[in-house]
Amino acid sequence: MPMPRTERIADAEAALDRLDARAALTRMIEVQGAAIDSLRHVTDELEAAAQLVAAALSGSGRLVYAAAGSSGLMALADAAELPGTFGIPQDRIALHMAGGVPADGTMPGDTEDDTGAARAVLDGLREGDVVIVLSASGTTPYPTAIAQGAGARGARVVAIACNPDTPLLAAADVAICLATPPEALAGSTRMGAGTAQKTALNLISTRAGILMGHVHDGMMVNLVADNAKLRGRAAGIVARVAGVDGEVAARALDRAQGAVKPACLIAAGATPETAHALLDAHGGHLRPALGALNSQQDA
Repeated sequence: MPMPRTERIADAEAALDRLDARAALTRMIEVQGAAIDSLRHVTDELEAAAQLVAAALSGSGRLVYAAAGSSGLMALADAAELPGTFGIPQDRIALHMAGGVPADGTMPGDTEDDTGAARAVLDGLREGDVVIVLSASGTTPYPTAIAQGAGARGARVVAIACNPDTPLLAAADVAICLATPPEALAGSTRMGAGTAQKTALNLISTRAGILMGHVHDGMMVNLVADNAKLRGRAAGIVARVAGVDGEVAARALDRAQGAVKPACLIAAGATPETAHALLDAHGGHLRPALGALNSQQDA
């Protein structure tokens, strides 16, 4: 049986410990770049995953991540950013990492084999949820068990792995195989495979945010402005979208209680009540709401 791609050993001539500093670092950078390039071959699958995520979060479902080890850390990095970036309520996002999120830098390896813990995750799933399961190898027992049981709970499954024809991918509604090269440090999937997995998650969640109307002209119009930097960013977004100065934008944000989308409409001349009604009528999408407001003003 051939060795999985994620476990293959580089040629002796390219082994990191045989190279000088510049060559070793260049080799690692090249492998990371090739790992990123693997995403170019799965854009259809990434879009299908984003469609599932957007449908779940636009309805009553949740976005659930499940993984172990470094794949779990990649999932954590994506999940933790979604409330602030796209205003997704925290109770609509769940992260399940084998052994729990490490609090002190210790991440035991044996927890990835704990299928009992996986069954507990399955018991918490409900119809309408989307579960993103990750495993570089595609064979890790914890996420694989969750992938194999999620459908019976009414959830849809997106699987991301770096080896083809693996149990994790076989259990998915959307299977994303990232054909990353052998690692520069053999078997260290925190490197190229981890980079590719994190990028895939970022692409899926950002594309889902676009589908839900949380991106306008490349800006985060549903962000949660909970610090000074983000409050300044929110005011800048309102000013650019509505074509007003910073003072008008700040007043509009105050009237909208900090919510960027209605603030854009208020700055453009809507009352708060009209702003919310227009957004409701257009599924939370700002562009058609602005168009409708302009039509009202021109009438």
